[in-house]
Amino acid sequence: MGHAGMAAAAVRYLRSAGAPAVAGPVETLPRPELRAVGEDERAPVDHGEFRRVLGNFATGVTVITAPQAPGEAAGPAGFACQSFSSLSLDPPLVCFMVGRTSTTWPRIARAGVFCVNVLGAHQGDLCRGFAVSGADKFAGVGYDAAPVSGAPRLAGTAAWIDCTIHAVHTGGDHLIVVGRVDALGAGDADGDAGDGAGVSPLLFHRGRFV
Repeated sequence: MGHAGMAAAAVRYLRSAGAPAVAGPVETLPRPELRAVGEDERAPVDHGEFRRVLGNFATGVTVITAPQAPGEAAGPAGFACQSFSSLSLDPPLVCFMVGRTSTTWPRIARAGVFCVNVLGAHQGDLCRGFAVSGADKFAGVGYDAAPVSGAPRLAGTAAWIDCTIHAVHTGGDHLIVVGRVDALGAGDADGDAGDGAGVSPLLFHRGRFV
């Protein structure tokens, strides 16, 4: 069952258990006290160990794309992203994480919209092309325009989610970008509209595609 299906099941359960259909206002919690680790302090977890252990969690792989922003000379923007998740069913929200030092993120932010392209198992080379910087990532790549944002919707993907930037939160050395879903769909291996059943996902586990 997907994230949306689990969320819908949870809503049905709460309603059957007598929980109110509409929740009351939620009190905002105080912002936690955060500070960076000082230069003379040891980081609580070794970076290499952090990557090694977290690498045991297999993730899907996406390419986040955005159209050319008004006034920009460059073309569309895009980068490979493993840190993506569905977030909310009502309203429909998704999120992805991007490094603060990313040179692609400012272009996506200026566009104000993005498309999440969920890659299929056959698209490892495409992912590698979007993981590099300084190159024309869209050279030789087939795509059309997502229906609402106009962001590149890559051909042959397992699914696509067309979004407007809803909120951006800080998360250490990354940013947490929340998008409100405007349109979405699944496609077959030939990029045609369908239920996506024929496309196996591209997975990343322990530093490699599986």
